[in-house]
Amino acid sequence: MQVTLKIQRYNPEVDSQPRWETYRIEADPKDRVLDLLHKVKWEIDGTLAFRRSCAHGICGSDAMLINGKNRLACKVLVRDLGEEITVAPIRGLPVKKDLIVDMEPFFDAYKAVKPYLINDDPPPERERLQSPEERARFDDTTKCILCACCTTSCPVFWVNGTYIGPAAIVQAHRFIFDSRDQGAAERFKVLGASTGAWRCRTAYNCTEACPKEIRVTQAIQEVKRAMVYHQF
Repeated sequence: MQVTLKIQRYNPEVDSQPRWETYRIEADPKDRVLDLLHKVKWEIDGTLAFRRSCAHGICGSDAMLINGKNRLACKVLVRDLGEEITVAPIRGLPVKKDLIVDMEPFFDAYKAVKPYLINDDPPPERERLQSPEERARFDDTTKCILCACCTTSCPVFWVNGTYIGPAAIVQAHRFIFDSRDQGAAERFKVLGASTGAWRCRTAYNCTEACPKEIRVTQAIQEVKRAMVYHQF
């Protein structure tokens, strides 16, 4: 099948503003959008810039705005998009070139919630145990691959880039509800700030955008509820 692939191009070093370039290419319906981008870069225009790594939906590095929705280019098939496909960078982060955005603001928010186990008790002889039920409490949010699809689909983040964003709150959730962790109060200070979880307007864009089907909005509400009942 013939596919019209429309890609937003932008090189801040030479372009005053983004522009669209259109490529007419042969594709198999089972091709992924990432395959089409490779075809453009390797056979048509080597200057096209995009980020990818594992190409199997694990690393999350190829998150893009595809036909108006945040998706991973390595997971979306041509047959599910049709003969006209548009690809643009995810919104709300500075564009470095073409489809590559600056992820530093995103990872600054991630680091701010202390995404690691905090426990000051003396370590046991073996591991810190927890029941299957305690482990299941935060199972959903362990699936996050930090692709930024949720955060960059959030209208609050588009308007105010200082909002910590859904992905950081999901990472905080993973540890706040871990029975072995003792760092909730430290995270609540970050999440309770003016740029924290209370800025969420429950738009559900984050949940719809998540390629791992994490119940992001629900996780945010659970964190908000935990902050209300936590004494800090």
